[in-house]
Amino acid sequence: MELRTLEYFVAVAEEGSFTRAAARCHVVQPAISQQIQSLEKELGEPLFERLPRQVVLTSGGAALLPHARTCLAAAAAAALEFADRTGLLSGSLALGTVGGLEGTLIPRLLGEYHQRYPGISVSLAGSSSPSLLTMVRNGGIDAAVIASPPEGLPPAFGSRVLLEDRIVAVLPAGGRTTGHPMTLDEAARYPVISYGPDSGVHAFIRDAFAARELRLDIAYATNDVALQVALVAERVGIALTSHASPVLATDPRFVVVPLAPAIRLRKVFVWRLSTRLGVSLRAFLDLWTELSDEPRSGGTGPYPASEHA
Repeated sequence: MELRTLEYFVAVAEEGSFTRAAARCHVVQPAISQQIQSLEKELGEPLFERLPRQVVLTSGGAALLPHARTCLAAAAAAALEFADRTGLLSGSLALGTVGGLEGTLIPRLLGEYHQRYPGISVSLAGSSSPSLLTMVRNGGIDAAVIASPPEGLPPAFGSRVLLEDRIVAVLPAGGRTTGHPMTLDEAARYPVISYGPDSGVHAFIRDAFAARELRLDIAYATNDVALQVALVAERVGIALTSHASPVLATDPRFVVVPLAPAIRLRKVFVWRLSTRLGVSLRAFLDLWTELSDEPRSGGTGPYPASEHA
């Protein structure tokens, strides 16, 4: 019993016609008929009842059909598995990233991925969250790390949470202690240094100010956190920025204080939902799960592997 014969049998059963089955399998009708007759002879009973305008399964044909489909599915899965193995030897993976990921799982993931799959060409594109989301949607890149929008992700995307973040105020040293929160009303009275409107983080700060009927005037707009805090150190103003950024490590030139009320956001890894993920991206997500399950010794920041689709 050959796979090709089973393929012909399933085609005839589903099409109800030798002629349509031949067209579906791209062979001539006599080839289909001959293979079915040989199969019937091998099994010792007819599989189809030949009627004037159609063919229908006999009880024997009905008994064979689920087994034939199972065999064909198993063969297809095996072929797909080895196609995937080939893809892992010579594939590609295009990722997008926002800034401030130095202390997350991402660098370790990329390092381990490179060691395991040296044949896959990985490229990184840095941009703002809205731009990266558009690039993923349009197929320009496979996936990206972004600030999840305040309104949530569209249903066409799958995601994993990389880290939970919050916005903090960065002030010149000497003016405040780190344990004394700053209200948004207070922050609005300073020249503000923060993300530009093209940043996904900007929307969270904007909405928080709007909820308190405060006007958000950003005097110095830059998505570069290092530049933000450098301007703070020069006493240009205060920065409203991501608490997760490694740039905020202890520095005598400025202090970091929480905001009241808190402005919280998530950095998430997003990809387009489809019937089947590309092999390179699937391997990346599998590696993420594996590394996230390992015990951590500290110093790498939070990276939960929660996922939704």
